[in-house]
Amino acid sequence: MSPKETGTLDRIAINPAPDQSASSASGQSSTVLRLAHVQKIYGSRNRAKTVIGDVSLTVREGEFVSVIGPSGSGKSTLFRLIGGLEKPTSGTIELEGQEAGDGKRGRIAYMPQQASLLPWKTVEANIELALTIAGVDRNEARSLVQQWLPRVGLADYAKAYPHVLSGGMQQRVSFLRALLSPQRLMCLDEPFGSLDALTRIQMQQWLLSLWEASRRSVLFVTHSIEEAVFLSDRIIVLSVSPSVVLREFEVPFPRPREASLRNTAAFNELESEIYALLDNGMS
Repeated sequence: MSPKETGTLDRIAINPAPDQSASSASGQSSTVLRLAHVQKIYGSRNRAKTVIGDVSLTVREGEFVSVIGPSGSGKSTLFRLIGGLEKPTSGTIELEGQEAGDGKRGRIAYMPQQASLLPWKTVEANIELALTIAGVDRNEARSLVQQWLPRVGLADYAKAYPHVLSGGMQQRVSFLRALLSPQRLMCLDEPFGSLDALTRIQMQQWLLSLWEASRRSVLFVTHSIEEAVFLSDRIIVLSVSPSVVLREFEVPFPRPREASLRNTAAFNELESEIYALLDNGMS
């Protein structure tokens, strides 16, 4: 990486990959996100519906954690709680050691299921707007966009409008908005769910290549077991609603990861074990 790129990484608060040997030796790393016995109930009295029953989880510094569960198990609700769009009914949410279950927004970098780009703004203007809202100086935001669009293969589309981009290109823009935001935690909500199978695999590899260079803390929601196994350090499996944590899996595969990992027996065994757990939990 060039000195110029290194300076850019420092200025946008993307931390370098942590020293894995040091973390292993200590057995600890700082916790960026902690949920303790979080519950979410909508409505009241005889119309009350409990979506999240009792969920506890953590995301440590530089860790990629996926949450997987059946449809309606409250995965996206968790993101709304963490992001401050809603408050939990009970339990605690902490970001970087500070209480975050108070409904205050702007503490996380968020990538939604759909790119949600403003159609009347260009690619570069969409990213610059997101960064300035997140507190980045306007000139700094413009400089970051100019430096990073070539790195994600979108240099020729800086002045283009979203409607001319493919689905994969739009998701690259959406990911770049989250990556360049100054918050330490990135929450990615099924970002590749609407893409075709081939584009989805390509985007997974592309995401890993960028993430492994920066090691931002990531909480990733997906319906795809294969995607969770390929991308993650740990996988949190939720039950049907009202959701609880059925089990937490440590993903044993070293990084960096190649596409050929999907064809190995160990990968398929872990995928099958998670599938069996979800299947039993739904029956």
